[in-house]
Amino acid sequence: MYATRRYLMCPPAHFRVTYSINPWMDPAKPVDLPLALAQWEALRDRYRALGHTVEILDPEPGLPDMVYAANGATVVDGRVLGARFAHPERAGEAAAHRAWYRAHGFADVTEPAHINEGEGDFAVTSSWLLAGRGFRSSPLSHGEAQEFFGRPVIGLDLVDPRYYHLDTALCVLDAETDDVMYHPAAFSPGSRAVLARLFPQALLAEESDALALGLNAVSDGHHVFLPEAATGLFAPLRARGYEPVPVDLTELLKGGGSVKCVTAELRP
Repeated sequence: MYATRRYLMCPPAHFRVTYSINPWMDPAKPVDLPLALAQWEALRDRYRALGHTVEILDPEPGLPDMVYAANGATVVDGRVLGARFAHPERAGEAAAHRAWYRAHGFADVTEPAHINEGEGDFAVTSSWLLAGRGFRSSPLSHGEAQEFFGRPVIGLDLVDPRYYHLDTALCVLDAETDDVMYHPAAFSPGSRAVLARLFPQALLAEESDALALGLNAVSDGHHVFLPEAATGLFAPLRARGYEPVPVDLTELLKGGGSVKCVTAELRP
């Protein structure tokens, strides 16, 4: 039996791709906004149908990437470490996230001193806080997160710009058992060795599934919501006892994000 979760999502009311701050973004490819909204709503409705709570962050004009709600903060034990974005195009999102958390009963909300992009580069297990670096989040944010949360932080170096955030290269399947899946080629040799030591039984994703953003997934410990194009992950997940839930977020992929990017987890 899985535990119900509490998520934060932001509708893509203002979503568009007019600039490029990652290799997935191409302003020459138009966004079908009604389709993007329908795809987003379908994911929201799937979460709720399984008993999960979905809170809504109101989108703000001029912040087209705000739909990627996972980037706005990291929440562990009810404490909120806000984000500080690397690119000026997204900078305004950070204050909007902090304001939402403060208005919704989170007493300990911190504005960071160093660049981190929330759950884009932080992944929570029972033992560690995994922390990506190399393209967005500053290595200095790792010590800041460890001090704030009081949890050991494991730094992981990302080396392929297509996997510019940790959540495009690694997914925590079950935080209680430290079960994860990841794409080894996204990481430096030393970080691959660290991951192999920490997670010797991890599910290793092939490049085709990683390029479908199949690791940009959300797991409630049983259901794994992931892009429907990541077909190579379905059978291995089922073999481990998980239930893959294929999701179509092709319009939001144009901005460089999929299931996890649009889903922040509010951990009590």
